[in-house]
Amino acid sequence: MGRGVGDQAGRDLRGDIDLIRARLAAARPLVAPAAVDTQLMAAAVLVPLVQREYGLQVLLTRRTAHLHHHPGQISFPGGRIEASDASPSEAALRETAEETGLQPDVIELIGELPEFDTSTGFRITPLVGAIKPPLTLAPDPFEVAEVFEVPLGFFLDRSNHQRHEIFWRGRMRQYWAMPWGDYYIWGATAGIIRNLVEVLEG
Repeated sequence: MGRGVGDQAGRDLRGDIDLIRARLAAARPLVAPAAVDTQLMAAAVLVPLVQREYGLQVLLTRRTAHLHHHPGQISFPGGRIEASDASPSEAALRETAEETGLQPDVIELIGELPEFDTSTGFRITPLVGAIKPPLTLAPDPFEVAEVFEVPLGFFLDRSNHQRHEIFWRGRMRQYWAMPWGDYYIWGATAGIIRNLVEVLEG
């Protein structure tokens, strides 16, 4: 298992939502505020943890291929924070309902991860939510090609984390990737997952 996580702790993190809630609460005050950058667009995503009998699963979406932004990529449900949203959590829950059909009343928000700045101009606030099955899904066919789950334990194993470089917009940039089966999870989604792992390892 990853750095700082023993075998027993690893088993707990894969299935104990209360332990995860405690780790998120303990880590949040230690996160340094992001530098003010008025050029970044505020956004919020939900990091959904589905409480299956066989362990926690991370729910992800695959964007449709025709979208202008990040077509075909793996992402968390979420999007821009609108003026009508009272908070990042309200934006994340609204976008989750619009994209996947999961309604706010079936999602228990259990914590927040550090803000994540993207090279495409967004500052993302990730909210972590717990969901108990059964799930009633109704993906928006315009935005979402597929909704699927990946075991949290897969992400907790750092041997599944890959570091890559790409030359983009005039300079070399680094990004995380975590391929799972036929799904190539990378970029901001993988970066947020990496932050989740860091927080859970304590």
